[in-house]
Amino acid sequence: MIDFSSVADNFNVIYPELALLIGAFAVLLLGTVKRFAGLCTSVTGLTALIALWLAVDQFGTQQSGFFGMVTCDAFGSAFKIIFIAIAIVTMLIAHRFMIVKKIARPEFYALVLISTFGMMVMANTTDMIVMFLGLEIMSVPLYVMAGFARRSLQSNEAGIKYFVMGAFASAFLLMGIAFVFGASATTDLRRIVADFSYIIYHSGLYMYVGIALILVGFGFKIGMVPFHAWVPDVYQGAPTPVTAFFSAGPKAAGFAVLLRLFMFGFEGVAELSSIFWVLAVLTMTAGNVLALLQDNIKRMLAYSSIAHAGYILIAFAVGGEDALSAAIFYSIAYAIFNLGAFAVVVLLETRSGCRSDFSELAGLSKVSPYLCAVLALFVFALTGFPPTIGFFGKFYLFTTAVKAGFIWLAVIGGLNSFVSVYYYLRVLKVSYFDRVEQSAVPVSYTPAITLVLLITAAGTLGFGLFPQKLLEFAQSAVFAFL
Repeated sequence: MIDFSSVADNFNVIYPELALLIGAFAVLLLGTVKRFAGLCTSVTGLTALIALWLAVDQFGTQQSGFFGMVTCDAFGSAFKIIFIAIAIVTMLIAHRFMIVKKIARPEFYALVLISTFGMMVMANTTDMIVMFLGLEIMSVPLYVMAGFARRSLQSNEAGIKYFVMGAFASAFLLMGIAFVFGASATTDLRRIVADFSYIIYHSGLYMYVGIALILVGFGFKIGMVPFHAWVPDVYQGAPTPVTAFFSAGPKAAGFAVLLRLFMFGFEGVAELSSIFWVLAVLTMTAGNVLALLQDNIKRMLAYSSIAHAGYILIAFAVGGEDALSAAIFYSIAYAIFNLGAFAVVVLLETRSGCRSDFSELAGLSKVSPYLCAVLALFVFALTGFPPTIGFFGKFYLFTTAVKAGFIWLAVIGGLNSFVSVYYYLRVLKVSYFDRVEQSAVPVSYTPAITLVLLITAAGTLGFGLFPQKLLEFAQSAVFAFL
């Protein structure tokens, strides 16, 4: 006899995910009927808000379902809130852009919802098979979104490159999970942690190979050096709202899973600290140095995202409670000011005949002084200047590294931040001081993009001045995790 109460308890842990999935299917169905197609954006927004409310309601609870394969804890709920917020901002950014570029189709919003659903599955489990399923659910819509501008050769190239690199990453990851399963006879991280010493003693080689392959697989997803080659071309070729989504959502999802794997499941591998030390230095240095050479804003932000991934990897080298909360804090901070920066790029690209090159910024301070001031705020946050949230995020990471004895790692991180000053402040130099041969094209605002700019600017400055609430949010997710 079926115990319906236990079945209901299982579904309690995935209410936010179910809300997104039902909303995505509703959007796809409405999109097939022309007279209902206009409702798709409203249905999408309502779906995302319901899912956000359900995720907030789950925060602080501890439960599991589906035979322990889904784990609803504060860590997972915190990242659910982050993912849904990123999806909402992305859809607000995308609305007018898609219309102007003549690529507005209802399925875009369904793809965003389904990809966000995959991210939430990834963050809400301790089972590696479920993580892999979530990764694939997240990735397949991203491949489509990268090539969403079907008439653009750059967008087609971005879609193909992202698909090929994603396929390679999935192959490495699945092979790594297979090795770990062969060594431990389980894919549940909790059982691996409980028997870790025994597993290493009897099947150490298989376990180490599996861990290495898993790191390579997720290295592709977060843009970690030397697995970063796809990032600049995909970021430049994809429609700009899609690029904004790539830079925040999938990256945060990748770090959520890596935190579970390497700061909980595989924490007993002593060599991981040195490996992440090297990877953090390589990633932040390569990202910043290569960003110096770029003339396209989206490519510059692509290499910038690689550098910021390197900063977050500092937490993996350090390890421990403070480092984990610092990584969560910085992931949230980066999502806020980076989405704001991309919102400005979207506004620039919706002007007639404009591209995302640095030259398009010339004269911006004269025709749109307020937008230029907001852009300056996001640039200062990306650089790590006070009193923005970017400064506090880096300060928290570097301080944690120094306290743990990783002084040289913190010094290298600080030097990389100084290197980034050049290419970030170049944005302001062009905006405020470069002469323009003809009058600059004015920027046209919409309520949606104005709301995004206000929220991200308020978050960038407000959490920089008063970071305590956001820090408490990150720490409460950590306490449930450890």
